[in-house]
Amino acid sequence: MGRKKMSDAALIRAYYEKHPDAKPKDVALKLNVNPSSVYIARSKMKQADEKWKVVTMHTTAKQVEAAKELFEVMQDPPADPVNHPPHYKTGGIETIDFIEAKGLNYRLGNVIKYITRSDHKGNRAEDLKKALWYLQREIEKA
Repeated sequence: MGRKKMSDAALIRAYYEKHPDAKPKDVALKLNVNPSSVYIARSKMKQADEKWKVVTMHTTAKQVEAAKELFEVMQDPPADPVNHPPHYKTGGIETIDFIEAKGLNYRLGNVIKYITRSDHKGNRAEDLKKALWYLQREIEKA
């Protein structure tokens, strides 16, 4: 697999991390990017540095470390195919949460489940046929 291409801004930031005293024109030539992109990225980096300085001036080292830990905790957890499959979370809500919130029975819950995942598992027609099968059983019981 190939590496994901970095944006110009990411390239510029990475270059400045290794060469903090580089001149914008030299960076633009070295990275073959538009000089205005370098000036903009460098300006944003300086603004971020200033904001970080203000934050750290008013916080203790312990608070800064706690904030870093909190940020790491806030990152998305790795995919969990058993408890939280990605194809069940599409749209910002897990299918099971919707089914339970609406109080749907087994058959209708399966209708919703198969419909909502039909575009995300690879065999749309099969999942829609399963949804229809459960819906027909629900209609027969009505």
